[in-house]
Amino acid sequence: MKKNIFIFCFILLISCDKETIVNDCFRNVTLNQVIYLNNPEFNNLAHPGLYMPTNIQGRRVLIINRGTSGYKAFDLECPEKDCNTFLEFKNLDIKCFCSGKKYEILSGGAPKDREGCSMLEYVVRKTSPSTLHISR
Repeated sequence: MKKNIFIFCFILLISCDKETIVNDCFRNVTLNQVIYLNNPEFNNLAHPGLYMPTNIQGRRVLIINRGTSGYKAFDLECPEKDCNTFLEFKNLDIKCFCSGKKYEILSGGAPKDREGCSMLEYVVRKTSPSTLHISR
């Protein structure tokens, strides 16, 4: 019996993905979409440093081209869920219009005051030179 418990625990440990993003403020949010970068809608994403807000499966998502560091994607719903408007994004500053709370894109969407929920970050994988897979 101890051997079975050990094997079960070992399987749990190795099954954890280092890219799994945990955010308890956004329970039951799933997303699974392939983005075609050669689509004219995504022309801005061809250049490092540029970004593009877009709608994916009913969610407002901000996709950022970080150049050699790859791509990042964040949900633009206010993490505190106290607002019906989307987060405002200007020059790496992100702010919830309703609460005035600010978030840091460079630290995974964490609140600048380090209190409360972080922005919802999606996993982005470049699956070919012209496609991105965005998921959660």
